[in-house]
Amino acid sequence: MTGICAGRVAVVTGAGRGLGRAHALALAAEGAKVVVNDLGVGLDGAAEADGPAQRVVDEIADLGGEAVAHGGDIATTDGAASLIATALEAFGRLDTLVNNAGFLRDRMLVNLDEDDWDAVMRVHLKGHFLPLKHAAAHWRAEAKDGRTPRARVVNTSSGAGLLGSVGQGNYSAAKAGIIGLTLVAAAEMGRYGVQINAIAPAARTRMTEHTFAETMAAPGEGGFDAMAPENVSPLVVWLGSAASTGVTGRVFEAEGGRITVMEGWRPGPTTDKGARWSPAEAGGAALGLLAAAEAPQPVYGTR
Repeated sequence: MTGICAGRVAVVTGAGRGLGRAHALALAAEGAKVVVNDLGVGLDGAAEADGPAQRVVDEIADLGGEAVAHGGDIATTDGAASLIATALEAFGRLDTLVNNAGFLRDRMLVNLDEDDWDAVMRVHLKGHFLPLKHAAAHWRAEAKDGRTPRARVVNTSSGAGLLGSVGQGNYSAAKAGIIGLTLVAAAEMGRYGVQINAIAPAARTRMTEHTFAETMAAPGEGGFDAMAPENVSPLVVWLGSAASTGVTGRVFEAEGGRITVMEGWRPGPTTDKGARWSPAEAGGAALGLLAAAEAPQPVYGTR
């Protein structure tokens, strides 16, 4: 197959449904050979009877592409290692990693159990870290052997990670952590030919069907379905291709036909006394700085 990913091998986690499935199909359509990872669990992480990964593999094959399924738990060392090994054994190389897997256990903070916190952190944050770690180790070894890759990683954050979301303290914290991980990994791995970016997508999936219940009701003007997960995938494909050379350590918001480069924490108004403040002085200075600063964006669920 031809396309901007021709000759590349891509791994997509959580690719049995929703955004992951859309990414896998889009990568295959642009010529990539794809490892489709999905554990086959429900929204709360409980196991389901059927595994969706093979169905996506079959879809790709029906369209003339090449893909293999991986059903391991990428939030474990063995599962993440076997994910990378599957790409190397099936296709002989690895070029692109799309970390997408996740689920929800939403609660207001005072009702949020420790198990709900740990489960979401494990799948979202640890489930990004471990595949990235094993892929990065492979690419570093390749570079040290004189085969510097043109490797790409696309991590999946969220508007909740950028702004927070009422009732999603665990999810928001995990998605914010993914942004921090992305920035560090991009800085560390650039010398080995690895570019690492993150997206904050908004689309209709099992995870967001209640969040976007009003906006997903019907396609907009011209029949354009702004909440279709397929709208996010073109950016993921480009970031996962060699065409994105020079783009790393960035966060993009993607929704419908809109792409936004997100600009994170940077210094705003500042003042320096040149000596220690008293508490009252520090408070007065802080209030003055806040008056000169831009107002923060509202947390989701407070608008």
